[in-house]
Amino acid sequence: MRPPPGMGSLHHLREEMRANQVSHAVVIQTSTFYRWDNRLICDTSRANPDSFAGVVTLDPDAEFSAYLLEEFVRKYGVRGFRSLPPVAPRYDTQRVRGLWQKAQDLGIVVSCHLIPLNATDDLASLLERFPDLPVVLDHCLITKPDENLEPTVKKVLELSRFPNLHAKLTFVPLGSIEPYPCKDLQNSCKRIINAFGPERCIWGSNFPCELWCPKITYSQHLTIFKDQMDLTDYEQKFILGETSRKLWFSQRS
Repeated sequence: MRPPPGMGSLHHLREEMRANQVSHAVVIQTSTFYRWDNRLICDTSRANPDSFAGVVTLDPDAEFSAYLLEEFVRKYGVRGFRSLPPVAPRYDTQRVRGLWQKAQDLGIVVSCHLIPLNATDDLASLLERFPDLPVVLDHCLITKPDENLEPTVKKVLELSRFPNLHAKLTFVPLGSIEPYPCKDLQNSCKRIINAFGPERCIWGSNFPCELWCPKITYSQHLTIFKDQMDLTDYEQKFILGETSRKLWFSQRS
């Protein structure tokens, strides 16, 4: 899953941000290419504390992952970790709980990624166990507008009852089977915004778009939320920045 040549670099990201008047970014370790090697994210986080918040990805089955997380936070200024499902059939395992506990102790954010739909009960139990830990639901569990879309949206709407859970709305271009402006997932997105409230919703770029959603550009993805979904100024304020600022940048300049 290597990005196309010249894409996905820090220089490329800065160019996209500058062209679209984006001041800050949450940069997430992608396990599809680097797996558990977080050096790029750690170095980027430490070198750019004014504009980038690093989110590392850790092996949920490794006993030393919690120790690594503490080192990454204290040494490199990392602000979150991406929680992947373990090998075990259940998502709520002892080591996953240990990682979530470490995240809570360190005051960082957990992002839940690639959770099977049948694991949402385990996710709910974790959210109940850690009510003060800010958690982000990556892509809102949605992959594409197929027969599983409505059951998935309903599960996400049910999870909105947990006040510490936030919805990352990256699934619109990521899962759409239509070209820009990806109307086939806009209604689902609006339903999720209404359930969570814009204060708990987050826009994400899917950078580099050339790899993850090549049918649209970084700029078009922003335009979907600025011009195509009839969002109010208040909704845009939180979805396009304020929610992320409070989660990952509230302790920074």
